[in-house]
Amino acid sequence: MFIKRYMILLAVALPLFAGVKNLTLNSAIQILKNDNLELKISRFNEQMKAYEVKAVEGLNYGKLDLTMTGMRSNDALNVFGFKLQSREATFGDFGFAEFDMSGATNPLPVEPKALNYPDARNHFQTKISYLLPLYTGGKLTEYQNITESMHRMSQFDTKKLLNAKIYQTKKAFYDISLVENYISNLSKIIKNIDRLESIVKSMETEGYAQDIDRLEVQARSAEAQSMYNQAKLNKELAYQFLSFLLNKEVSTIKRVRDMAPMPPVNKRDLEANNIDIQKALLGLEISDMAVEAQKGNFRPELGAFGEYGSADNVFMNEFFDKDAYTVGVQMKWNLFSGGVDEANLEKAKVQRMMVRDQVELAKKGIALKAKKLKTEVLSANADIRSYKKQLKFARKVYENYRARYKEGIVSISDVLIQQSKELEVLLKLLTAKNKRNTKIFELDSILNRGGKV
Repeated sequence: MFIKRYMILLAVALPLFAGVKNLTLNSAIQILKNDNLELKISRFNEQMKAYEVKAVEGLNYGKLDLTMTGMRSNDALNVFGFKLQSREATFGDFGFAEFDMSGATNPLPVEPKALNYPDARNHFQTKISYLLPLYTGGKLTEYQNITESMHRMSQFDTKKLLNAKIYQTKKAFYDISLVENYISNLSKIIKNIDRLESIVKSMETEGYAQDIDRLEVQARSAEAQSMYNQAKLNKELAYQFLSFLLNKEVSTIKRVRDMAPMPPVNKRDLEANNIDIQKALLGLEISDMAVEAQKGNFRPELGAFGEYGSADNVFMNEFFDKDAYTVGVQMKWNLFSGGVDEANLEKAKVQRMMVRDQVELAKKGIALKAKKLKTEVLSANADIRSYKKQLKFARKVYENYRARYKEGIVSISDVLIQQSKELEVLLKLLTAKNKRNTKIFELDSILNRGGKV
């Protein structure tokens, strides 16, 4: 019974551990957008920036506080104040009951005990206070604009991170496809070596080859097998990295072409879409807002306040009979700050000039990087064309030398040298393709078109 239950649980659990199979690049990018952990963290940062915007916006509506206080004191000033706030003060609290009003003595020098040594009194006060900024010299408005811009900046950061992750995902797909191509070619080379070993054995039987020939072929076979095993490990590592990016186990992918398509590049699209340039332009807007915020220090600030409450020696006793209110308006204008405000304003202006130059630097730097990447892609294209021709030639030469070896014209070392040249050119070809794809994905990223396949 236990074994049966175990088998049922195992059958249910197996799909949970099975990886995604035949995953396409488009599907991988969609999974990446939804499940990548770094992107999730970046979006949390976006949410926090959005709440900061709401927090600053809320300052425009003022602040309403409810305050409830309970106290007990025998301090003369406190007790008298308590009674006044409770609207219960009497002439007796001033000590009039202790004055000699007959005229026989002067009552003024008498120290009234009721006033100086009152009995301890409880005091409960409940009040509602409301403070409202009417005018802050434009600072509050600019701070709100700055926080909104910082929220937009966090969105740019998320978009830039997304482009980077799409770049890594694309590269992983093309790396896997290239290494599978490499493994396939290595398999053919290993079969050719095995075929060559069979030829050596048959010639050795007939007395036309030596033991050393067969050992040399076997050594080359072991070398090729080692390269084959290493390629398989690299493929497995690429799958592990892809699974990490997608936060989901991936078993197999649908192979893509060896060479990624070249994106169109023009200066206008680059400046309009590049994330770094957009961030720099937004930074320039923020620097303008910062200057305006500093100018607000030279303007007056105006606020209104209101307060309503009631107090008594018993909590919430006769609340409306003993209530009171206070309303008012306050204007505050800093006339002198020792030059601090002037210095901060000039600093903000210099910061704005620096950011303006940074925008131009970003535009020219990104344009230069795009040109460099495009040139490197064109150079890799030329290398790939050359290596393809060299590989075709190397294979023909190897086949020719193998046939000549059968005839006893060349040695086995000559044959293996030609086979090594074929493998060397194959590695150069795949390396050139990988370099070209990497540069194209970098171009996609700076063009902000990483999501397009």
